[in-house]
This record gives sequence, C-alpha cells and structure tokens, in this order.
Amino acid sequence: MCAQLHFNIRKETGAQLDKNHWYEHVSKSVETSQGGKVTILWNQQVQTDRTIPNTKPDIIIRDNEKGTCMVIDVAISGDRNVIKKEAEKILKYRDFTIEMQHTWNVKTKVIPVIIGTTGTISKSFRKYVSNIAGNHEVKELQKTAILGTAQILRKVLM
Repeated sequence: MCAQLHFNIRKETGAQLDKNHWYEHVSKSVETSQGGKVTILWNQQVQTDRTIPNTKPDIIIRDNEKGTCMVIDVAISGDRNVIKKEAEKILKYRDFTIEMQHTWNVKTKVIPVIIGTTGTISKSFRKYVSNIAGNHEVKELQKTAILGTAQILRKVLM
C-alpha cells in the first residue's frame, strides 16, 4: 500500500516514472520533481540536531515552493486497532515534526494512513488521504490491504 501511495505521489508531482503501474514501480530513496519544487523521501532516516527516537517515516514530501512538509506513515493494523494506531502514529512523530519545523523552516504535518487487515478505515481516513498529493482511491487502497492480508494467510496456512 505504501508503494501505491508513493507511485501516485510521484505521478502527481511530476517526478519521472519508470513503470506504468504501481506494483511494477521500484521506489528510490530520494527523488525530486522536475524543476526541484518537490522532494520525496522514501523510507529515509532524517538527521536531526537533537536525538529523537523516531526519524524514519515511510514517506516525506517536502514542497520547497509552498514551504510545507508532510510526514506520511503507513500501517496495516488489526481492525479493532485502526483508530488507536492513527493516534499512535501522530504521537510517535510529534517531536520529529517540531524538529523538522525548526531545522528545515517548513510547516510540517503528520498524516497517518492506517487500514485494517480486512479493509476497515476510520472516519478521518478520507480526510488524511485527501491531503496527500495524487489521486488515491480509497477502494484501491483497501483492496491492496486485503490482498496483502490474503497473501500472508496463504503463506502461513499452506
């Protein structure tokens, strides 16, 4: 699901795509859109001035033109823990966002993208996903999560 989000973000920001479908796409750790307006970090640890325990979110989108930064963390959780996991992700990166605001001089926002193993989403999920650049269909993200769950079950049970 994270690769799917990354692919759609790259498509929207004008970064060069090597494949036509997200499942064929191989993510690079640092990419810049044409013109250098947007920098996308994929699974990169960020150096900070202070020692902070959580400095490696799944995706970081830094918009140099607008002076904004989005910290996106993705998880597939048990259906009962979706809301709890969202709150956990926001708290997890609170210190990191404060440090990034001081270091990079940008407005920073944490966006948790949490889907349950059977496709369950929270009431605020659509709001979070709408803040991310790109065309992200909720049904497609849910389908990806469910297919991932099915694949895990197939491996374990067979």
